[in-house]
Amino acid sequence: MGTVVISLDAELAWGYHDIDPLPDEKFETARESWAWLIDAFEEFSIRATWAIVGHLFRADCDGVHAETAAPNGWFRRDPGGTAEEHPLWFGPDLVESVLDSPVDHEIASHSHSHVEFGADGTTRDIAESEVATCVALAEEWGLDLESFVFPRNNVGHLDVLAEHGFKNYRSTGRRWFSDSRFRRAGKALDYGLGLSAPGVAQPSLADHGLVRHEGSQYLFSFEDPVRRFVRPLTAEPVVRRVERGLDRAVETDGVFHLWFHPNELRSAADYERVRTVLTAIDDRRDDLTVATMAEVGRRVRRASE
Repeated sequence: MGTVVISLDAELAWGYHDIDPLPDEKFETARESWAWLIDAFEEFSIRATWAIVGHLFRADCDGVHAETAAPNGWFRRDPGGTAEEHPLWFGPDLVESVLDSPVDHEIASHSHSHVEFGADGTTRDIAESEVATCVALAEEWGLDLESFVFPRNNVGHLDVLAEHGFKNYRSTGRRWFSDSRFRRAGKALDYGLGLSAPGVAQPSLADHGLVRHEGSQYLFSFEDPVRRFVRPLTAEPVVRRVERGLDRAVETDGVFHLWFHPNELRSAADYERVRTVLTAIDDRRDDLTVATMAEVGRRVRRASE
């Protein structure tokens, strides 16, 4: 039987706080889309791995975070104060909504403040601080974090994750056009003509005893203007790729790992894309199981014993 995993990079404003100018339009409706996803997952009885930025667990802060190690000026946009005053920078009610759902979601980590772990300036001390802080915040909620999703998929400091009890992390695969000078044209051809299918594989034990989960498909990966020319010629390109990935998982007993950010749901078409995908998963339930990163990771570990 095949398996599908959905992981979500849940970050609100923290996903953009280091970008100038701050692109408010990218996250101003993030709370609404988060709540919609909770309801949609419940409707279809589909569980997901919610990789949540640690700062969202906080109800308030001083906006400085002198107790943490961070690049100079890293918290310059943190408004401090309370969740009631700054709902796009704090999210304890959103964390609660995941925990209160009748669907058995996994809460994972997306770091404390969206530091890129693989960036040149991210020292081990910074990585250690980010991981230790988010683990401590989760413990205050009675949560034991098993899975980690790296901000912007920039993998680094795996040893730090292992030392703090993490068992799983997500990475991303590369496509045939990734390193091409004609990347955009190659991507348009690939998605429009269906030249390749998403990767489907079994996660495996990697460095430091962690289980590496390779993301198969990013749900909002084809948003270029060229998409409007491709769409009339074929089905919604990304949805078609997802369906091919689901079918490959069924055929090979593999794992299809879909990922996206809740804040990427901004238009009626975006919501419809997610609903269509959830329907496609539901239609294959006889041959496809839905699992979280933690569940698949435990399966990999059992198989390796």
